[in-house]
Amino acid sequence: MINKPQFRIERWNEVYAPNAAVLRMKFAAEGYRVTQWSDHPGLIYALHKHPEAQSHWVISGSIEFTVGGATYVLNAGDRDFIEADTWHKARVVSEEENVIYLIGEKIK
Repeated sequence: MINKPQFRIERWNEVYAPNAAVLRMKFAAEGYRVTQWSDHPGLIYALHKHPEAQSHWVISGSIEFTVGGATYVLNAGDRDFIEADTWHKARVVSEEENVIYLIGEKIK
C-alpha cells in the first residue's frame, strides 16, 4: 500500500486580505483550538511532529514548510493541513516582516 502525504494546502483566492478574526471563527467552527503566532524573518523550526492534527493559516508574511521531502511556501491567506504525527519542518521566508499566522490544533 502506498502512503499518501499527510499534508495539503489551500491557496487564498479572495480579493480581500485575510482577516484574523474571521479566520479564527472559521477555525473554531471546524473544531480547532486556535492560537495566533508571529515569527521573525529567518526563524527555523527543526524537524518535528505533533500528537494532534494541525492547520496553519497565514495572516501576513510567508513561511515555508517541508514535509516528506517536498517544500511548500505559504503566503498571506494560504492554509495548510497537517495530520497528527507527520514529520515536518518550517522556515520563515519573509525577508523584512514577521510572519503572522493562526495555529489550529484539532480538538478530538
